[in-house]
Amino acid sequence: MPISGFPEWMPPQRIIEQNVVDTIRRTFELYGFAPLETRAVEPLDQLLRKGETSKEVYLLRRLQEDPASGGGDDALGLHFDLTVPFARFVTENAGRLHFPFRRYQIQKVWRGERPQEGRYREFLQADIDVVDRDTLPFHYDAEMPLVLADVFRSLPVPEPRIQVNNRKVCEGFYRGLGLSDTDQVLRTVDKLDKIGPEKVSALLVETAGASDAQAAACLALAGISAADGSFADRVRALGVSDPLLDEGLEELVRVVEASAEHAPGLVVADLRIARGLDYYTGTVYETQLRGYERFGSVCSGGRYENLASSGSERFPGVGISVGVSRLLGLLFGQDALSVSRQVPTCVVVALPSEERRRDCDRIASALRSRGIATEVAPSAAKFGKQIRFAERRGIPFVWFPGEPDTVKDIRSGDQVEADASTWLPPDGDLAPAVAAR
Repeated sequence: MPISGFPEWMPPQRIIEQNVVDTIRRTFELYGFAPLETRAVEPLDQLLRKGETSKEVYLLRRLQEDPASGGGDDALGLHFDLTVPFARFVTENAGRLHFPFRRYQIQKVWRGERPQEGRYREFLQADIDVVDRDTLPFHYDAEMPLVLADVFRSLPVPEPRIQVNNRKVCEGFYRGLGLSDTDQVLRTVDKLDKIGPEKVSALLVETAGASDAQAAACLALAGISAADGSFADRVRALGVSDPLLDEGLEELVRVVEASAEHAPGLVVADLRIARGLDYYTGTVYETQLRGYERFGSVCSGGRYENLASSGSERFPGVGISVGVSRLLGLLFGQDALSVSRQVPTCVVVALPSEERRRDCDRIASALRSRGIATEVAPSAAKFGKQIRFAERRGIPFVWFPGEPDTVKDIRSGDQVEADASTWLPPDGDLAPAVAAR
């Protein structure tokens, strides 16, 4: 019986997921990120102080709890993202890491949200982060969208739009307006897409102590968007000044201009983006797919200065996370992806009779030894039935043992002599191919 929010995909969808994950992994490694996997559980106090509400964290508890343990497992929860466990890993292993430390993680996470299309309670994320000791050069903030651009360019998905902002811009602007509770203003403005400008304006007055004029200025800032550095002039034209605002504008211009050179049109400065998690301190990213904007972000992240710290040591970082399950769930829901076959198998070795099975197994073994996914037909049925067995699964080739052996492309009907020690399929047939519909 299905459990809402815990997806189980059929083999063709799983093949697509693995193809996507392999592509993401290869791209991350091209940029020098090293693989890492952290444990699934973290201390509950660590999870709850990072800006996530207690309602969303799954607790870890044994069914038969040992009274002698004092209920210790109650203090553990499943991680809701990969950034918090990564920060903990860095502080615990700082003496063994070389900084700046670049890592990627592709793991399941758990979050007790209300399930809906493309949003799950158990899902796969693919993260990259760069951390350094004491200070992290800003050029890493500009690098993150470049990695994303190459990831999405390599996937058969709709064109992405990466929205970037900088919390220093927003906080400096709110400060310059005379609003002291900048965190509350940020949280409220972050609800724009959900509740609209009128309700956001009323909430700013009610919860952040803003006047109508201050609320209007906050909305004016949130309405600024541009794919080049021109947004900075539009912010300055609002007539608000603050040193933090100037610093944020300079940083945001650098991110947008670096991205425009690498992938024109991909990155847009959007000053309504805030990100809900409290640990972000500077650059923030969100990514939407064109045609799927109504579903929100499929990829997000940002700069954090204080998430990873140990005593007097601090490890600032910047990172970005691709919501693999979210991305694929949306595309599967729209039937937007296809795979060329339902199984990895490239060749089925036809079985003339059960007495010949060992001969057929040797042929299959010879093909597998050269990286060609092969299976032997399940039974010695008529060859027409064995061909239909391959057709139903999308397997392109059937191998017929004989003197000599022959191999048939069952799509075209072409059949040629073949030797299992030398024959190769076309490159495009070696593995299942994923494509946009």
